[in-house]
Amino acid sequence: MPILEAFIFATVFCGFFGIIWKRNLMMKILAMDVMSTGVIAWYVWVAARDGLLAPIDTGGEAVDYADPVPQAVILTAIVIGFSIQALILVGAMKLSRDTPTLEIREIEKNNTP
Repeated sequence: MPILEAFIFATVFCGFFGIIWKRNLMMKILAMDVMSTGVIAWYVWVAARDGLLAPIDTGGEAVDYADPVPQAVILTAIVIGFSIQALILVGAMKLSRDTPTLEIREIEKNNTP
C-alpha cells in the first residue's frame, strides 16, 4: 500500500471518527470538511492516469489522454461540499443565537420538549 493512500485513508477516518466522537458542533463541521477532503483526494488518486494530452480526435492515432470526467466530478463535489458546509454553518449560527454554547448535549437539553 503506497504511503499516499495510507495518508488519504487516515484523513477520511480522522474525519469520520471526529464526526462521531466530538461533542462540539463546530468540531463536527470541521471533521465533516476533513472527511470530504479525504474522499476527494482518494477519488483523485484512483482516477489519476498517465495521459497528458487533451481528449481530442487525433485522426486515428492511439494516444494516452487525460480523462476529463473525473475532473468534472471532483469540481462538482467541491462545489456541493462547499454549499453544504455553508448551509450547516448558517444552521449553527441560528442555534448559537438560541443557545450560548455549541455543545450537542446542551443544545439537546434546551430544545427537548
